[in-house]
Amino acid sequence: MLFLCKFEARIFQLKGKPAFPVQISLNNTAAHYNAFVDDKTIIKDDVVKLDIGVHVNGAIGDTAVTVCLNKEHDELVKASEKALENALKIIKPGLKLWKIGEEIENTILSLGFKPVKNLTGHSIELYNEHAGLTIPNFNNHDDTKLKEDEVIAIEPFATTGVGFIDEKKNSEIYKVISDHQTRDAISRSILMFMNENYNGLPFSKRWLVKKFKPFEVNFALNNLIKEGIVMEYKHLVEKSNGIVSQSEHSVLVKDKPIILTKR
Repeated sequence: MLFLCKFEARIFQLKGKPAFPVQISLNNTAAHYNAFVDDKTIIKDDVVKLDIGVHVNGAIGDTAVTVCLNKEHDELVKASEKALENALKIIKPGLKLWKIGEEIENTILSLGFKPVKNLTGHSIELYNEHAGLTIPNFNNHDDTKLKEDEVIAIEPFATTGVGFIDEKKNSEIYKVISDHQTRDAISRSILMFMNENYNGLPFSKRWLVKKFKPFEVNFALNNLIKEGIVMEYKHLVEKSNGIVSQSEHSVLVKDKPIILTKR
């Protein structure tokens, strides 16, 4: 698992920065699995979701793919891929959000699976990977219309389960959510580093322990969470432990939409 996080180093080599820690979520975990500092997870015959975000001066691209290493769930992977493909075909200014959700839902259902209804796509703004819009994965009757030049991430999740996720264990992915200060000197020093280096975007404990001592990082994070300055994301696990696949692209809304994360 830690080996795959070398994608983060490759992002820096290409003159970008991670918009969030590389997420490598297996099987029934839909999202937010980030390799722990001492992660010893070995990937074998798993359904692997790789979710990567990159930014250049705050301009973010967010993309995800699923790889089935045992071939048993190839059709599930195809369901989220086809749902994304079909949704991208209808994107244009003025399109109502529910129509995107309906296209995704109908595609996934037609292939024998269920969309995950409480996971969504999202709009993207400068240094804000989850901005104002929520892009549904089912018909939620949202009449909000897409506007020209908005950037959105379309992110279908398909599952063999009931189609809902629960929050589970802590992920060691964090985000600064308040501009308040803390009185503790260690916490203040680490908070300053977070603000200077991550600009309000999510980050991993793995990144902090490269700069600070592990006991200082643990103390500061616990303190900053307690003070409401930092939040920690949770692992998102399918409610019935169904297997989950994910596909995602970022797209610029135009009459002929531009897929920003496709080579």
